[in-house]
Amino acid sequence: MLSVVSRIQTAAEGTRAITFVGSAAGDAGPADRVEWSRLHDDARGMAAALQARGVGPGVHVGVLGPTSRALVTTLQAVFLAGGTVVALPLPMRLGSIEEFVDQTRLRIANADAALVVVDRDLAPFLDPAPEHAALVLLDELAAEGSAQGAAAWVRPPDDPERLAILQFTSGSTAAPKGVMLPDRCVGANIDAILAAAQITHADTAVSWLPLYHDMGLIGLLMAPMLHGFELVLGAPQDFLARPACWLEWISEYRGTITAGPNFSYALAARALRRTGALDLSSWRLALNGAETVDPNAVEAFCAAAEPFGFDPRAAYPVFGMAEATLAVTFPAVGEGMTVDEVDRHALEHDRVAVTAAHDADPTSVRRLTKLGLPLDGFELRIVDPAAGSVRGEREVGELEFRSPSVTPGYYRNPEATAATFDDGWLRTGDLAYLVDGQLVVCGRQKDVIIVGGRNVFPEDVERAAASVEGVRAGNVIAFGSDRKRGRESIVVVAETKTDHVHEVHDSVVTRVCDAVGVPPVEVVLVRPGSLPKTSSGKLQRSLCRDRYHENQLEPV
Repeated sequence: MLSVVSRIQTAAEGTRAITFVGSAAGDAGPADRVEWSRLHDDARGMAAALQARGVGPGVHVGVLGPTSRALVTTLQAVFLAGGTVVALPLPMRLGSIEEFVDQTRLRIANADAALVVVDRDLAPFLDPAPEHAALVLLDELAAEGSAQGAAAWVRPPDDPERLAILQFTSGSTAAPKGVMLPDRCVGANIDAILAAAQITHADTAVSWLPLYHDMGLIGLLMAPMLHGFELVLGAPQDFLARPACWLEWISEYRGTITAGPNFSYALAARALRRTGALDLSSWRLALNGAETVDPNAVEAFCAAAEPFGFDPRAAYPVFGMAEATLAVTFPAVGEGMTVDEVDRHALEHDRVAVTAAHDADPTSVRRLTKLGLPLDGFELRIVDPAAGSVRGEREVGELEFRSPSVTPGYYRNPEATAATFDDGWLRTGDLAYLVDGQLVVCGRQKDVIIVGGRNVFPEDVERAAASVEGVRAGNVIAFGSDRKRGRESIVVVAETKTDHVHEVHDSVVTRVCDAVGVPPVEVVLVRPGSLPKTSSGKLQRSLCRDRYHENQLEPV
């Protein structure tokens, strides 16, 4: 198997390019098209500068900065120098700066980063410099790279076990852990992605995803960088400020492949109602992952995008994890989203996915998205968490998998590694089942709310609450608590901008009861920006539950 460095070199021999758009283009104007060969020349010079600073195999390099040509060049340069990339998250909100500083320093320490390359505007947040880590400004390193030149670069020896990436988990269900991704894991997963998605040099990827998250770094940056196909790259803040720009980039650059979490498609559908002329007919794969895929949101996006030439068969719900490098299951190309409609009672009481009757009451049906078949090299099984036995078709249990793409473990965390692996199988913590070989995920095992012997999935509660006018879509958390009644009951915390708090409260209670058959014991409405989220934008249920129990939530 080719090494990451060999793949970068081979990709740079072609004529394809990366085009920086929006704020990622910086002072270059509306767009900055840089052939992979030219970026590779710059990266070799920067790699030489890193090597002069002692970077090589075994040296971990933190990289902190907004999406830009300089940041992408730095990431490639770390690989070329033989070092390990530790991509550090940016702050999610202005109000979370103190938390950002604390978490960044903690990640730098936990990663044993010897060097941190930081954008000039973010450098003051790391003053004084973290212990045992030297700081260098990104623009200064770029200048050193230009002075050194590509000829000064010394190619590191290929080593499949060399740690290429130290990828921290999102922290949505526990403290972030450093996932070790050797060179061989990265290569194996990217190969599996390219094969399953049928990606060729004729494709053009479009991305606004953060480069510190596995989907953005590995799936939408490294796959084009290591394979040599076109990439149009914007910045997360551009999308969040104006979701329509994502669709405009696809239309203008004839994008064929893109990806985003479920909430991004909900925002895009809303943007399409207010947008002008677009041509989305080139779009062949709309990957949807990183969070629970809501079939209703996907269908709403398809309906909104179809008048602009979007083919609903391009909808592409997938499943992945940082511990798998990135991707685990993909559907068949051109199949579109398929949904499994199952009897809610059997799923929640008996943990069996029984196909719902055609004339069943909609409130008794749970619609779950099929997430495709295992990628090349992956084996999946569903295990009974209590008995440890392997479950059969349509029987719900914990998802486990193994593959050459799977991490050897968590960095400096043998306890977490031992708890996660079972005789070579990675325990995901996700409740799921298999149908015709396809994966269907029901929810996180630790988040299930047990009410009167039923297993109520918080995703269903959150989806129902989010459908109420006045509740901010994608900003609802549901969890179980025994604080009010002494037994597990449903609590909903939702962000709202409305002045009609009582009406929204009552509507949430009614909508949740209609959806899952159980009313929430309490609905807490909070101001926008209050809900805790990870650096990748995932809602943190466990932290929200803790804040609720500690009376730290501030109702509007």
